[in-house]
Amino acid sequence: MKKFAVVAAMATAFLGSTAYAAELEVTHWWTSAGEAAAIAEFAKVFEEQTGNTWVDSALAGSGTGANPVIISRIIGGDPMGATQMNTGRDAEELIQAGLMRDLTDVVADMNIEGFYVDETLLEPCRYEGGLYCLPINIHSWDWLWLSTAAYEKIGQPVPKDWNEYVASWPALEEAGILPFGLATGWPFSGIPGVLMAGLGGSDLVLAINRDKDVEAVRGPEFRKVAEALDQLRKVISPEDLVPSFGDVGNQLLEGTAAGNIHGDWLQGDLQVAGGVPGEDYECLPALGLGDQLSGGGDSFYFPVLPEGTDPAVIEAQTQLARILISPEAQLKFNMVKGSMPIRTDIDLAAANPCMQKALGMLDKGLLPSGDFALSSDTQQQFQDLNTEFLDDDSITVDDYIERYASILESDV
Repeated sequence: MKKFAVVAAMATAFLGSTAYAAELEVTHWWTSAGEAAAIAEFAKVFEEQTGNTWVDSALAGSGTGANPVIISRIIGGDPMGATQMNTGRDAEELIQAGLMRDLTDVVADMNIEGFYVDETLLEPCRYEGGLYCLPINIHSWDWLWLSTAAYEKIGQPVPKDWNEYVASWPALEEAGILPFGLATGWPFSGIPGVLMAGLGGSDLVLAINRDKDVEAVRGPEFRKVAEALDQLRKVISPEDLVPSFGDVGNQLLEGTAAGNIHGDWLQGDLQVAGGVPGEDYECLPALGLGDQLSGGGDSFYFPVLPEGTDPAVIEAQTQLARILISPEAQLKFNMVKGSMPIRTDIDLAAANPCMQKALGMLDKGLLPSGDFALSSDTQQQFQDLNTEFLDDDSITVDDYIERYASILESDV
């Protein structure tokens, strides 16, 4: 646990107008270099504008490892002041149990329906007329990242789409370059959704994630997805896996791996490592094939604090909620994080080429991601299936399709 120190002069100014500063514990799972740099921007703005102290509780293991800890603490009566979770259904039961603070009055004067890029992002936050979370960015998994150095080594131009990329795999393998870099654990679980959007198309994503159409899983478009996943696992060896997605970013910059499918938060780590889009790496939204991105991202929730909690801490919750979606904090955070801001009224002229590509696709609307549309239990079952499929070659494409259909059928 660490504290981001407040600038002394500003602290003095704020403390002169309030009884004393509060400490607010904030939990999140942003632990990579790029993510840590981004969350520090929120902390700085919060401390500078309020005189309070941001107590940083970073949890390892991404959402899969951090979510159980966050949920357990809240249910067990030891809530944090604020917590990041995925924009989606992960906190659904906590909201229903009355363990999350209703933010309706907190943001009543901020016109959030007017400035959110896509109002559908707010849907998972709403329950029985209340607003229980605030989406603070738009992230998308739908990116193919390609190494300039790797393709220079084999004397080929960087591919323009997934099909050209797949065609380059034999030449890459012959040169001793990994066609696909991959980190252990959860990163593989996001890849099927990217293939679904890029190869299967928007209609397939809507049929599965929105309509829960089991027969669409058994159809020809989803079979293309399963076959591509099968093709991909054949160029991934367990001994070549690296510990984190940041390490895959380093492989791309070095040219030891040629490509990776990962969310746009990878840009944050590439940026910290000194990578320049268009020079050191290329970013292809929707695999270079589609014209829509799936949209999810991160939201902040504010647990109901125990009776007797210092009112200054509750006020600090209110202040942080408003700051997270303010123009200043949105710009500073998202420029570092690599995600798209949720506001339509901030100047993004300085956004890098990858973010500019994503912003140019927003007019088409966002496709619902699995995080957004599926229950936590269903998401976990899909992740388990994907991990097993990667590890066990005896699971055929047909097996994968039927097991996927069965899991979707049970989603409620």
